[in-house]
Amino acid sequence: MSIEYAIIVKNKTRLEALIERFNTKSQAKFYIERLRGDFHDYEIEDEIFHDSLNSLQSQLSKVIKHKIVDRTYLPSYIFSDKNVIVTIGQDGLVANTAKYSQSRPIVAVNPDKGRYDGILLPFDTTNFIGGVESVLSNNYQSRKVNFAEARLNDGQRLLAFNDLFIGASSHISARYKLSFNESTEEQSSSGIIVSTQAGSTGWLSSVFNMAYGVAGLFEKNITPKHPKLKDDQLLFAVREPFKSIRTQTDIAIGMINNKNSLRIESLMPTGGIIFSDGIESDFLQFNSGTIATIGIANETANLVRI
Repeated sequence: MSIEYAIIVKNKTRLEALIERFNTKSQAKFYIERLRGDFHDYEIEDEIFHDSLNSLQSQLSKVIKHKIVDRTYLPSYIFSDKNVIVTIGQDGLVANTAKYSQSRPIVAVNPDKGRYDGILLPFDTTNFIGGVESVLSNNYQSRKVNFAEARLNDGQRLLAFNDLFIGASSHISARYKLSFNESTEEQSSSGIIVSTQAGSTGWLSSVFNMAYGVAGLFEKNITPKHPKLKDDQLLFAVREPFKSIRTQTDIAIGMINNKNSLRIESLMPTGGIIFSDGIESDFLQFNSGTIATIGIANETANLVRI
């Protein structure tokens, strides 16, 4: 099937989000400068992004028809087999888009190489068109990335490119029953993080930083080691587990692969939640009676490479 449209996925810049919040640019500027912030940096960032976006659109228009989709509409947007997806923004935008792409090719563009590291952004506005053309000719190289999956006992499911969070929607302790590798225990904690290979250097790394920091206070000369996951592995970590008469802390961390899974039963009457990749607005309710099975999804992200 031939590609007919390029779908450009973008996010609002910080300046656009401020103007949306305060109605005008002048009011946004007053707010930031009153707090002694550097409003000029917001302006520079916005200008560079829109210069990159304009360049991207101009080049695409010579090759293929295109339209823009804002990140906020991704959960309800249905991509077609006739689409090539072009993201322009930070790495997180690639993660958010990949969940809804259904393995369609993604050309990820870094709009500001002086501001974003771009671990997931192999292209910029000087070379991305080559990536698009390779997809149009069906002669492209890509990196396949596995998703984590949370599947509920009512059939609902949620994918994660970087990580899943299972816990409470506020800063109260989450209560649940956790089963892993033939062991089961009731727990109370700040929630569970499940990380993919792609996300292992992000949120999950903060758990290890905290653990080594605490251990280092009592034990000197500890060399921090962060996990290096394979593409077919997930790592889960329980945040701040609390031991009591009813709750245990023996299952604090574990590796999930294609041969096992993590099972979590909610013990929270209300306020239980599962969300992925830091997007709390796209979530599954996780209240009493709900059982979540966490494993590796069948779907993969399809990231075009140079």
